[in-house]
Amino acid sequence: MMVALTSCSTIFILLCAFASASPTAAETHPRFFNKIYAFGDSFTDTGNTRSFSGPTGFGHVSNPPYGSTFFHHPTNRYSDGRLVIDFVAQSLSLPFLPPYKYLKGNDSFHGVNFAVAGSTAINHAFFVRNNLSINTTPQSIQTQLLWFNKFLETQGCFGAETKAQCKAAFDDALFWVGEIGVNDYAYSFGSPIPSDTIQKLGVASVTGVLQSLLKKGAKYVVVQGLPPSGCLALSMSLAPVDDRDEIGCVRSLNNQTYIHNIALQASLQSLRGQFPQAVIIYADYWNAYRTVMKNLSKYGFRERFKACCGVGEPYNFDIFTVCGMPSVTSCKNPSEYINWDGVHLTEAMYKVVHDMLIEGGFTHPPFSNLLDMKRPRG
Repeated sequence: MMVALTSCSTIFILLCAFASASPTAAETHPRFFNKIYAFGDSFTDTGNTRSFSGPTGFGHVSNPPYGSTFFHHPTNRYSDGRLVIDFVAQSLSLPFLPPYKYLKGNDSFHGVNFAVAGSTAINHAFFVRNNLSINTTPQSIQTQLLWFNKFLETQGCFGAETKAQCKAAFDDALFWVGEIGVNDYAYSFGSPIPSDTIQKLGVASVTGVLQSLLKKGAKYVVVQGLPPSGCLALSMSLAPVDDRDEIGCVRSLNNQTYIHNIALQASLQSLRGQFPQAVIIYADYWNAYRTVMKNLSKYGFRERFKACCGVGEPYNFDIFTVCGMPSVTSCKNPSEYINWDGVHLTEAMYKVVHDMLIEGGFTHPPFSNLLDMKRPRG
């Protein structure tokens, strides 16, 4: 178990967060998909939360040095640069996804990002009923589904899946469901609600959202598993030193996310039987991340646990003085670090994870199979 904190909110504050911007990617490869719709939490959010709406304790995403590596200015992404979803868009010759809450004009022509920092898998009302709600964004993945349905209405799709407008919205669209569920465990930490209840409710909620998307017409779906959250600087700084696994991360948290991912994969297998016309891919974030941790130099990293942007020992992380605050600086070479701000990852790590998922065999079935299906036949 993790060290007791003065308030359960402190853990959640720091396990949540997010991102934004919308430059375009150069079209250098065949376009397999016309659009991407993304869902998830801070690891996938490209701007649905900003400093004034972000979680307490990480409300500085609109300040430097966020965005410094690639965009050279803050973009409301919780990283120094691009996220996995950004690299996915670029590799598919599509523009970066605009955040739903800040759509402008024809921004949505090639997709929309509904992911929002602080999101939970379980409906927020569950946490309110159990007195576990705090002053952060109350969105869940169900909220993101509601946003998606409202977006469809703006496209002229009002529920009749066979209408031409609905068909256009779904044809050649990739649905990318980024990791979501870590915040659910953080919300409930220290409460009488057992983690297996959170797991069952969380997986059931994500499954329900996927069923809804598939019934509407989604044909190509990628679902990311949870990362090993016990490897984050936040987790390392709060857990007792004897709670460690073979790669030096917090054993209890990594076991928790591993079990969650097993249940998620079983659910996806069931969905494949229910929707044989769809391709449903599991993206193994957990094992991809752990592979990097075991072969640090192979992937170009020097620092496993320390945050690039932060203060304090031993992990360059302090829960009360976080990245984006005026007194906090970042490292000179973020590409050598896995951790960006103690809770989120560097662009370099997101790029490595993207490559492992899209090209490295850490998806089941392989993502390359999906591209082969979409490849024009000569």
